[in-house]
Amino acid sequence: MQLAYTRRGQGTPLVLIHGYPLDHSIWDETASLLSETFDLILPDLRGFGASASSTDPYTLVDMASDLAELLDELGIPKAALAGHSMGGYVALDFLRTYPARVRGLGLVASQVLADKPETREGRYKTAENVAQNGVGVVAEAMTPKLTADSSLQGFIRALIEQQTPAGVIGALRAMAERPDSTDLLPQLNVPLALIHGDADVLIPIERAHEVKVAVPQAKLFTLSGVGHLPMMESPRAVAEALKTLV
Repeated sequence: MQLAYTRRGQGTPLVLIHGYPLDHSIWDETASLLSETFDLILPDLRGFGASASSTDPYTLVDMASDLAELLDELGIPKAALAGHSMGGYVALDFLRTYPARVRGLGLVASQVLADKPETREGRYKTAENVAQNGVGVVAEAMTPKLTADSSLQGFIRALIEQQTPAGVIGALRAMAERPDSTDLLPQLNVPLALIHGDADVLIPIERAHEVKVAVPQAKLFTLSGVGHLPMMESPRAVAEALKTLV
C-alpha cells in the first residue's frame, strides 16, 4: 500500500514512525531539530493521516511491509527506524522481516511484549465501539492518557478525531494480534535507543528497563515528568537521544 509521507533534512536515513491513533505530525518539532543530521522520512501509516485505509484485516507485518515499499520507492536500501508506541511495534516487525535493512532502532514510549489477554480483549471491544460510535470515543478516552500537558491535549484530541474509523479499527486489531518480540533482542547488532517518560501511564517505563537488561549495550534515556508523547513533551531531549542512532 502506498503511504503518504514527508521528507526533510540530509544525512543518515531515519524513518520516524508515529503511534496510535495519530499521524506523522506528532514528530514535527523533533524533526526540525534533526534535519541537519538525518535524511528524515515521516510516513503516515496505513489508515492514518493522508494514507489510504483498508477494511480488510491486516497485521503489523503488513504495515512494516508498507514501509519497506516506501523505502524502495525512495531508493533507500537501509535506514534507522524510530517508532513511537505502536510505531515501535511496527519497527520491531520491520526488524524481524527485513533485518539487513535496519541500521539502528529507536523505541519511543514503546515495548517488546505482546498484549496480555485482557488488553487484547479490550482492543477488540474498542474496535467494536469505534465501528458503532466513531473515533470520538477514542479521542475522549485516550487524550488524557497520552499526555497530562494541557497545552497539547487540544491538538491531540483534534488529531485523533481526524483519523478514519477504518484506520483506527485496523490498527487496534493488528496490535491485538502482534507477537512478543523479546526473541529479537539477543541477536540485535545495531544501535538501540530506548526513550521513555517516567510519567507514562500507557506503557510504564519498566518496559524500557526490561529491554535495557536484555540488551546491555542499549542506551536508555529516561525523561523526567514526561508522559506517552516524548517527542511532543520533550522534543529536544528526544532529538538528542535519536542522534545516537547515527
